[in-house]
Amino acid sequence: MNPSKLKKKSTTPIDPRGWIVVKKVTNGRGLVAARSFRTGQIISEIDGKVVTADEVWSYWKFDPRLGANCIRYDADNFLNPDGYIGAFANHSCNPNTGLVKRGRKLIIKAIAPIAEGDELTHDYSTFIGADDVWTMRCNCGEEACRGTVRNIKKLPKITLARYRKLGIVPKFILDTF
Repeated sequence: MNPSKLKKKSTTPIDPRGWIVVKKVTNGRGLVAARSFRTGQIISEIDGKVVTADEVWSYWKFDPRLGANCIRYDADNFLNPDGYIGAFANHSCNPNTGLVKRGRKLIIKAIAPIAEGDELTHDYSTFIGADDVWTMRCNCGEEACRGTVRNIKKLPKITLARYRKLGIVPKFILDTF
């Protein structure tokens, strides 16, 4: 899908089933549920191009947004979701979804009940290894906002334990400890 077309509409279906739309949300544009989801339900796949860490670093020189949107894909590579739903996936310190790596796919999974119209968010820290220096100021607005998104090792122990139990921290991230 051409990302420039997404910017022209206020509500754009962005997955083949029409379960997710891109809409204006508190922090710009985000993924919004076009239907309800139950805890544990698979919502969608995140598509994109698998790129190396060197390619991600090169993005920072000409388009920092592109570099910031890349998601760690395995120990050595990242997924560049530009033009796909992953480009609109926002962070929350109290997320309602998690990303799960299944084989060669990244899947969005509900970790809490989600009502139609809710923004779909995940915790970026679950895909930032302890070996990564990237940080971001958090604007999620949650009561328990951590203020800064940091790597997995910086998560509060209780939060990390919960995420591990939910199965939303991939082994290659845990291996960075």
